[in-house]
Amino acid sequence: MSSLRSADAGGGAGLGVAVLGSTGSIGSQALDVLAAHPHEFRVVALAAGSNGDLLAEQARRFGAGVTALGASGEDLAEIAARDDVDFVVVATGGIVSLRPVLAALTAGKVVATANKETLVAGGHLVMPLARSLAAARAAGDPGDPYASPLAWLRPIDSEHSAIWQCLVGEPLNRVASLVLTASGGPFLDGPADLARITPAQALRHPTWSMGAKITIDSATLANKGLEVVEARWLYDVEDDAIEVVVHPQSVVHSAVRFVDGSLKAQLGTPDMRTPIQYALTYPDRLPSPAAAVDLVAAGRLDFRAPDEARFPALRIAREAGRIGQRATTALIAADDIAVARFLDDSLGFTGIPALLAAAVERFGAGVDQAPDVDALIALDDEVRGWATTWQGAGA
Repeated sequence: MSSLRSADAGGGAGLGVAVLGSTGSIGSQALDVLAAHPHEFRVVALAAGSNGDLLAEQARRFGAGVTALGASGEDLAEIAARDDVDFVVVATGGIVSLRPVLAALTAGKVVATANKETLVAGGHLVMPLARSLAAARAAGDPGDPYASPLAWLRPIDSEHSAIWQCLVGEPLNRVASLVLTASGGPFLDGPADLARITPAQALRHPTWSMGAKITIDSATLANKGLEVVEARWLYDVEDDAIEVVVHPQSVVHSAVRFVDGSLKAQLGTPDMRTPIQYALTYPDRLPSPAAAVDLVAAGRLDFRAPDEARFPALRIAREAGRIGQRATTALIAADDIAVARFLDDSLGFTGIPALLAAAVERFGAGVDQAPDVDALIALDDEVRGWATTWQGAGA
């Protein structure tokens, strides 16, 4: 059931911002960043899937003239394309965010997204719009900061923000590879039997404070596989040009390797407000509520190769990316259900990658590997229904 309320948003200085998913972890932190810069931004619209009381409190705090609770993709698209919205922050999970992202880019709005479905399922629909907007700016001035697709579709995830920051001012034809770092999660060095892992154990991330879904994805390394797929779309690179390394301290958020052998990395504290703010203020940098990294306190920075035998979700996701968009849509829909089932104790920890592999095998093949929005949403629904009752290894 959707609840969409509208009022005069009012005027004022600064960019008009819509935050989709405002009551979640990323959305709440985005509002913290926006509150720190009231002269640069004004919040005109807020949407959330649940927690109506918090949504109402946020609307009062920021003077948002539009709120939506439990809105459909069509409702969110209407918000994203509003005349008083210049900038859309997408902090929602699920394929429901694909329509508003497409609507915002079609209307020439800037989008900052933490939503993985946007690119994992719909990268073939989203990136052409971002590239078209960038090309139009480049035609007038190749040095315009908005002459890059990443100025229009801005990644919020810390890893992709790090790569984006490392690429600023660098020609892409001089990039040898992208290096995504992974914390390794809470089970990097044990226990030996992952089948006995409980939700409470998996939710204790050693370095990051995040929502339950991304915390479990970090524990299985599924999140890193999804980020590989996202990287292929964001930076227009092949799978074999994307490296994954485990970095337990979570200080180096990712890096870029260049053809001359140089490696450029972005370092910071594990605080999502840093990449959120960079996405909001690019190409500027403003004072941040996040603490700066202290290299002396960090002491040491360790790196190792991921163990894909112990954490097969990374391999499964990379294989899905090589197949095409049906496979990656099946992958991310199944992962959502697998994590939910693990958290309610109807699926074991090792059942998560088993379910992902089964979904890719069952739904990934097909002639149409570039489905339109309606087909993607239908496939997402079909996979979710199947995954809810799947009984295989680890179930």
